[in-house]
Amino acid sequence: MKVILMENVKNLGDIGSVVNVANGYARNYLIPKNLAAEASTKNIKKLEHEKKIILERAKKVKSAAEKLASNVAGTTVIIEAQAGEEDKLFGSITSMDIAEALAKQGMEIDKRKIIIDEPIKRLGTYAVSVKLYPEVTASINVEVRSKQ
Repeated sequence: MKVILMENVKNLGDIGSVVNVANGYARNYLIPKNLAAEASTKNIKKLEHEKKIILERAKKVKSAAEKLASNVAGTTVIIEAQAGEEDKLFGSITSMDIAEALAKQGMEIDKRKIIIDEPIKRLGTYAVSVKLYPEVTASINVEVRSKQ
């Protein structure tokens, strides 16, 4: 089934692309979530008209993400956690902990956008990536201190 993508879909295509997908994938996932519309002649003509609007909206979202990335980049987040011998933590620092610490500093970032390369299980300073948009990422520093 041919569909027109209304949003960027990972591993499938960008906004405005006409792609061929399985019927079930289109009917059960893409169309109900408004990620795509069936590529009928009517919808293709409608797309031509709305393509500029969709691209402008995507540019606005990307520019907002870039602005947020410039504000977030280089930010240091301090998280206090209980530690035992040899500076090992009881548990680990998760993306949810980092999102809460950022929220306390006035930066609302979804925990799913925070990418931790390897588990944080010791005291110290770590570099963590924040993926705000497909091409926009920022790096923050997470400092884990012992809770006194």
